[in-house]
Order: sequence, then structure tokens, then C-alpha cells
Amino acid sequence: MPLHISDLLARPDLRLSVTYDVPPRQLARTIEAATVSDLPTPGKWLQGGELLMTIGLLLPMEPAACRAYVRDAAEGGAACLALGLGQGLPFQEAPEPLVRAAEEAGLPLLTVPDEVPFIAVTKAVFDARADEQRELLHRAFATQRRLTAAATGDGLRPMLAEWTAATGVGAAVLDPLGRLLATSEPEQRTLPAQAHELLDRVAARGLRGSASSTAAGQQLEVQPLGARRLRGLLLLTGRPDDAARAVVPGLVSLLSLELERRHLRDEPERRRRSALLSELLADEDPSADRARDMLRSAGLTADRVRGVVVEAAGTPGGRTAAGAGPTEGAADGAAQEMAADLALALPGGLVRVVDGAPGAVVEAVVGEELDIREVLARFAPRCPAGIGPATAPEAVRVSLRQAAGLLAVSRAAGEPAEARQSQASRLLLDLGDRTTLHGYADTVLGPLDLADHGEELIATLAAWLETGGAWDATSRRLGVHRHTVRNRLDKAMDLTGRRLDDPDDRFDLWLATRIRGGASATGSGGRPAPPPPGR
Repeated sequence: MPLHISDLLARPDLRLSVTYDVPPRQLARTIEAATVSDLPTPGKWLQGGELLMTIGLLLPMEPAACRAYVRDAAEGGAACLALGLGQGLPFQEAPEPLVRAAEEAGLPLLTVPDEVPFIAVTKAVFDARADEQRELLHRAFATQRRLTAAATGDGLRPMLAEWTAATGVGAAVLDPLGRLLATSEPEQRTLPAQAHELLDRVAARGLRGSASSTAAGQQLEVQPLGARRLRGLLLLTGRPDDAARAVVPGLVSLLSLELERRHLRDEPERRRRSALLSELLADEDPSADRARDMLRSAGLTADRVRGVVVEAAGTPGGRTAAGAGPTEGAADGAAQEMAADLALALPGGLVRVVDGAPGAVVEAVVGEELDIREVLARFAPRCPAGIGPATAPEAVRVSLRQAAGLLAVSRAAGEPAEARQSQASRLLLDLGDRTTLHGYADTVLGPLDLADHGEELIATLAAWLETGGAWDATSRRLGVHRHTVRNRLDKAMDLTGRRLDDPDDRFDLWLATRIRGGASATGSGGRPAPPPPGR
């Protein structure tokens, strides 16, 4: 138990006395240490929580000077003042100016009788602090033993229950996506609203750090769980005391071991799902019913699915440390670990590792509605990834093939590349040299730049190309008559020497207008821009 001022007053061997009617809340202050100083300004030498003892050798007697002395001690963090009395000492009783100054400042003032040396008070304080530390260690060891015994049981719940019973601090374990796995309170089904931001912050950092906050008077703390990779998150609800704080690392270790055990236990199921995906992809022309049945047997019920291909960090084609040449075993291990993470995160868990050039990649099939970019940002950050288009389940092989083709684009862009028709040109144009691209656009559209109303002609040409050559759609988009559109385009073709019915000319004009427009993913009016006309 912490040492309070009242505890020292209760010890008959010390014979300490108060000099005024000190309120009980002030006597309940905790004493962290005892020190002796006769300096006129001792505050800067204190750390906080001290019992400051003095014989008053340099103690001033003027009321203002006494108030300054007491204020300095209080601002330095002193919990209490003690004045030594006795024969041959400056004071045989507490001087009235000092008593009034202490009472005004709310700083307890004690007296130490002549027959009690300061060293006896100091020893009493440090003995009590040592007893407190021993008690904390005994409690910590007892709690650790209870947790270790609970770890031999089945699952996470017994450990969390023992933790809360011993410490009074609530606990819950969640998977890396923030889904509740176990809690010390069986009836708890939801988390505090402010916990989600903490969980996301720690999950994004992996095993590299924890986080805590206090919101609405509630202390929250999140610790990462896992050995080499993030397997889960520990949420503590409450403020652990010193004994409980000492046990937190042990709790984290035991929970991490349990989650690693679960990870190994789930390996056969991951292999089964990997084999199921391989069986689906081995059939070059599966029937729609068979493909859907196979996906549903794994729990993936989406009507449309997409393929995803990821290069694991550490594979020859993936991101590695500068100058590092990963071994084949390390590359395969990184791919297997990533596949296990994705199998946990993706509904259905249809994930497999495929050996190929330049290294192993992870293939997965996901539902169209899943935010796959969020999952990749969490479990495959900075890894090249291709995302295929949404297809019917029987055509997922095609989606995976397109996803694999986007890996090179993803490496260059530094982010996952998605096979959406409206984004393909943007991805390709982003890879090109900007000076060269704009020089090309200036060559094609230069004659229009020099003409009267050139910007109007270019805007009309771009709108016509983006609508796939639809005259009515172009006129509606621009708010002009279709004859005006035709007249403008005829003038543009005369100036450039191009022909709209020539596929090569149309492609050149389309590419030039896309470069001028910044290769935006959508055309004017917010509609997706179609692929190059005539191609």
C-alpha cells in the first residue's frame, strides 16, 4: 500500500505532530521519499512527493518571506514540510509565520521532536516504500502465476477472465481487422466507440508499438499480439496499477503464444481452401453452377468476384531492403505468411501461393463488394498488387490473369493497379515521361492552339471522343446543337489534316486530348471515359 502522511503520524516511534488542523484529504497525500534541506529555495531540488525536513537554519521570520519559502517548496512538488525542534536548534516550536504560511498554501507542516533524528524519519519512509515494492512484486507474481495456469486451458477467455479478476481491468482480444475474438466479460459484444481509432492505429503499425488514450473518463490501451507478424490486438479498459502494469508484458506474451498456436492449428483449413482454389482455376471452362458451388462451399457467396495477385515483400519482384538479396526460402516464407494473413482477412479465405517468375506470388479470389485496397494496405503494404475486374465466378481465371498483368504497372506506380476500363489509360500515361507526352500532344493539337476559338475546338473534340463519337451525347454534354458540334469538328479536321473515320487518326487525337486533360479517370460531367475510339 502507498505510504500516506497519516501513516507516518500514526507511528508512535516517530512522535510526529501537526502544527494546525490539517484537512484529511491533505493527510492522505502519498509520500514518495524523504529529504533534508536547509536551503532558502529548495523547490528546484525536488522531484515531487517528498517529505521535506529542515531545522530552519535559514528560515525567514517575516510573513512575506515565509510565504515565499512555502510556495517554493509546494511548487517544487513537496507533499509535506517537517520542522525539527530541540535544544541547540533554531526552534523549540513551530514559528507562527511559518504555520500561517503553510496553512494558507495547503501544505501540511509537521514537527519532529528533539529525541527523533531525521534519519529515523527517512528510514521509516524508505522502509515503507520498500514494503510497498515487495507487495507489488508479490501481487505481480501471483497474477502471473494465475495467468500461466489459465494459459494451459482452452483458448483466450480463461486468461482474460483471470486478468480481470486479479486486476479489475477489462480486457478483450481482437483479430487484426478489429473483430472481437474473446473478452473477459462474456456479455460484452461491442467496444467503446473511442477504441476503434486506437485499434486502427496500432494495427497499421504491426508489432512496432502500442497506443493509449483517455476519453470520457475511461482509460484505454491497445497492445499488439504476435511473434513475428501481427496476429491480434489486446484492448485494456481501465487503469492498471503498478502491480498490474508489471504483468502486462507477460499477458501479451501468453496471448501471443495462444494466437500463434491458433495460427498453426488453422493451417490444414488454409491448405484445403488453397487446394479448392487451385481446383477451380485448373478447370479452363467450368460451368456457372459448379463455380458458384465451389465458392459457396468456402463461404464466398458474392454474385461477382475478382482476382487479386500480390508480390510478397521479400520476393525477387517485391519490395526489399536496399542491397538485400532474399533467399528462395525467405521469399517463399514471406509469401506464405502473407497468404495466411489474407486468408484470415478475406471472406471465404480463397488464397494460394504460386511459384513463378520472377518469384512467388499470392493469388486470391474476393467478392466484388469487398474494399480490397483497404485489406492490401493493412496486410500487404508497399507490395506490388494487381486487382482484376469483377466477373462471374466461372470467369475468375480471366480476372486473375489480368491482375497478374498489372503487377509491372503497380511496381512503377507504387500502389495497387486495378483493371478498370476507365483507369487503364491513366495508369499507362502515368508511366510515361511528362515532357515527351506533352510534346506529342502539342504536335497533334498544335494547329488548333493557333486557331481562333482553339480551346472550344479542342473541348468539342475531346467530348466527342469520350462519348465514343455520339453526336447527340456530345451536343447534350456541351449544351450546343449537334450541327454546331459537326461544324466545329469539320473545322478541327481541316486544321489538323486528320480524319475522324481513320482509326489511327482517331487514336492520335484521343491520346492527345487525354494527355492535355491530365489523363483523368473520368470525362467531363463525371462519366467514365471510354477506351480509345476505333480500337
